[in-house]
Amino acid sequence: MKELFQNKYRVESRRAQWWDYGANSAYFITICTHERKCCFGEINCNIMKLSKVGQVAYKFWNEIPLHFSFVILDAFIVMPNHLHGILIINKNIDSPSVDARQCLVSKNQIDQSSVSTKILSHGQKRAQNQGRNTISSIVGSYKSVVSKKSHCINKNFKWQPRFYENIIRNSKSYNKIKEYISNNPINWKEDKLYKTLSDK
Repeated sequence: MKELFQNKYRVESRRAQWWDYGANSAYFITICTHERKCCFGEINCNIMKLSKVGQVAYKFWNEIPLHFSFVILDAFIVMPNHLHGILIINKNIDSPSVDARQCLVSKNQIDQSSVSTKILSHGQKRAQNQGRNTISSIVGSYKSVVSKKSHCINKNFKWQPRFYENIIRNSKSYNKIKEYISNNPINWKEDKLYKTLSDK
């Protein structure tokens, strides 16, 4: 993955509002459940144990490239009330992309086993990222199918309306984020999302 950061995917402007969120780059995505409810499972001995809804969230994240062929997945973790993942958009891949409005529904059964930040709401994403095949359309499709499938398990499951999106500017930030994702279960009790939950 190192070659992806030899200027090819680097953001020149510090003003994220100028950035095309369908452009080739690496993005750090965080999506939270509604009211930070722990719908996805629990941390046990520093290992994330997925609930059935957590398995749905895990499964469909891994299927994103099946429906958006220009997306490369990197580090990813489902936590009790949120998930983190790195999405890399590479539209130089020579294969047709799928309309972002299509739902990422799979016919397969679920297995039982320095950064620039923007916070986008459902309304904001339409204003800032119009068109297909943007980070907002990818995440929106993902959230939609996870909600649909999760409601068969837990009818009260909801996502937070917004998601957190970060443009990864260089390999140093990239490696730091990958390490953060990998260590998230170990550091769960120090996570601000854990503290938000415990303060309620």
